Amino acid sequence: MSFDATGDGSAQPISLPVLSAELVADVQDGPKRTTSLYGRRTPLAEPDVQLAALDAVPLALGPTGTGSFHADLAASGWPGGLRPAPLEIVQVNVGKLCNMTCRHCHVDSGPDRTTENMDREAVDACLGAIDRILAHPDCALHTVDLTGGAPELNPHFEYLVDECVARGLHVIDRCNLTILTVRRYRHLPEWFAERGVEVACSLPHYRELGTDAQRGEGTYAKSLKALRALNDAGYGQSDPERVLTLVTNPVGSFLAGNQASLEDEWKAALARNHGVSFDRLLALNNMPMSRYLEWLIEKGQLETYMERLLGAFNPGAIDGVMCRNTVSVGWDGRVYDCDFNQQLEMDAAVPFEHVADFDLDAWQARAVRTARHCYGCTAGAGSSCGGATA
Repeated sequence: MSFDATGDGSAQPISLPVLSAELVADVQDGPKRTTSLYGRRTPLAEPDVQLAALDAVPLALGPTGTGSFHADLAASGWPGGLRPAPLEIVQVNVGKLCNMTCRHCHVDSGPDRTTENMDREAVDACLGAIDRILAHPDCALHTVDLTGGAPELNPHFEYLVDECVARGLHVIDRCNLTILTVRRYRHLPEWFAERGVEVACSLPHYRELGTDAQRGEGTYAKSLKALRALNDAGYGQSDPERVLTLVTNPVGSFLAGNQASLEDEWKAALARNHGVSFDRLLALNNMPMSRYLEWLIEKGQLETYMERLLGAFNPGAIDGVMCRNTVSVGWDGRVYDCDFNQQLEMDAAVPFEHVADFDLDAWQARAVRTARHCYGCTAGAGSSCGGATA
């Protein structure tokens, strides 16, 4: 299968008019493994093109042998489609701006994503929706999960964290680690510790080669520096108020390994080699979309990887996928079933588009929208923002 994922290279340089000169320097100084699809104006930057690339792969595996996720769901005990569980998590993607440009990024974030950043009005709309959910008699909400890009780069990030903590909610910051080595963000480990924020940090491998290959030269060294700062702030010491989570994605076209055994291996290696400790490890499958999809196409691995996902399809992993207990809010306030559907612009099947109009009863009555990328969450032990699902 061939696919043009490179474009003609004629795109003009992207200006950064919405950021201060100091912040521009911060984001441009991060490790770079590649450049964004958006910046290159490649056709694959468009969600419809990504979905078409997945649909074009010939597949005859899975429970029904059709390559249809909807059909395989039905054959696995979900004939009416994937239905929601009680809503426990509000995940907010506060923007696509990042100081890194990682090879596997499903958000296609980077220093050039300057316009897709949540403004104060949308942040307050999120808080209003959270208040309505908390007041609902069937409320099960306990966590607000902040992601990006590098969520810390959003100018309203600390305000949003404080407001969520004030509401008694557990807050997770999805951190790329290297942002904590930038001067203006070096206060965050202590700041997080004071508020009991869980820090969930991306680290592809506990060895330098695997991490820098996926995320850019120098990533590993900066990541270790950030981990030491978090340890110094009390993270990674089995304190339930200072939880340090590492999140790993495989380097290459493989599925995530056994999460429990990997955690033991990582803890031993990082402690022995670097004196670094953490509390838990989440092992996630790479999703066949955005820049990872581009890599699969370039390497001629797309069909192989999709076959690998379908061959490992696990009905037992379906119940715990994130789209069942989570609402995903985009930088512009639009709502989605999950962060992956958000990046593919697959709006949730509800009678409202924006979080300002969020209605919990309507959300619980919906069916989750699915497509072939969903095989990434149901392969092997399953894969969700909370790690393995089975």
